[in-house]
Amino acid sequence: MTYFDTQLVHGQSVGDNSTRAVNPPIYNSSTFAFETVREYPRWDYARSGNPTREAVEKQVAALEHGIAGFAFSSGLAAIHAALSIFDPGDHIITGDNIYGGTYSIIHEYFERWGLSFSEADTTSEQALEDAFISAQQAGKKVKAVYFEVLTNPLLKMSDVSVVSRIAHKYGAIVIIDNTFVTPFGQQPLDAGADIVLHSATKYLSGHSDITAGVAVTNSEELASKLYFALNRVGGALSPQDCNLLRRGIQTLALRMERHQSNALTVAQRLENNQYVTHVNYPGLPSNAYHALASEQLHTFGGVLSFEFDDRVDAEKMLDSLELFTVAVSLGAVESLAELPCRMTHFELPREERLKHGITDGLVRLSIGIEDVRDLIEDLDQAIHAALR
Repeated sequence: MTYFDTQLVHGQSVGDNSTRAVNPPIYNSSTFAFETVREYPRWDYARSGNPTREAVEKQVAALEHGIAGFAFSSGLAAIHAALSIFDPGDHIITGDNIYGGTYSIIHEYFERWGLSFSEADTTSEQALEDAFISAQQAGKKVKAVYFEVLTNPLLKMSDVSVVSRIAHKYGAIVIIDNTFVTPFGQQPLDAGADIVLHSATKYLSGHSDITAGVAVTNSEELASKLYFALNRVGGALSPQDCNLLRRGIQTLALRMERHQSNALTVAQRLENNQYVTHVNYPGLPSNAYHALASEQLHTFGGVLSFEFDDRVDAEKMLDSLELFTVAVSLGAVESLAELPCRMTHFELPREERLKHGITDGLVRLSIGIEDVRDLIEDLDQAIHAALR
């Protein structure tokens, strides 16, 4: 199979099925029989491997153009695995606008392991170069750059090829969170990245019915380290959830096309709203990252954020929504709305949030696949209800 949409539907066979069933079976068994004591089976214990899990792992690896994929019980479990491959004393440069859960696991967990971290604006080649120089001058061993292709929640975009070139020049690997973009939008491994992560809870599954994470790499060495973290820590995705993830992936392209179409329409409507000061969405020609996104991404995604002027109470606007669901997460068929300062990024200290532009009034929308006219009507009535 050559083309992406076909790969979404058919996946990758693991050679387990002699029944000719159209869909891969769900193997609920926790253990698998040995032929003999000396003949080690392909699968022996479900934490170490499972045919249902292997099917979806092979599929995401193929979609991301990697050699190996791994399915975890959550996106944060995948992030944990990627960061756990480093040793005490290693230094990691992160993007300056990352998911709150990532920020928390870095500063509340991995710093206790003896890893050290610094931030850089990965959208700026010079800023990233300066971060490497500063770390070296401080005697740090920079082993990786970690960032999001489209950041959460400000939708800033980094050029993966530029970040990879600089990181590899200094002997560091590149770890990318590709959740917002998905392999439908970009395959970062092709641009030089070494590990690609997804919160598969979001667009890959697409229906708000599982939590899942995936990691993909094109390096045998890194694949071995990621598998060790998956197998020994034990954060593997269950067979039932692997099947739901596989099923969600089948419609990824169809969903992403509608997500983008709706998001662009909503973004344009908000940009022209008299009460909105600015909209963060790379699909808008006015956006600072529009040219780069148009050149490198197949989709602008379905997430946008924006702020009101003083005439609208952002909290009241969210509480007045009727069709949008006020909830964390994103990337599902239903539209969601949230206030990052209170919800997805509450782990960041307020001064840290404000430093990076995540204000108390910033609203993030995950645009679903409903009729966009209903979404616009709901936003319009909620804004009107929230006028001070």
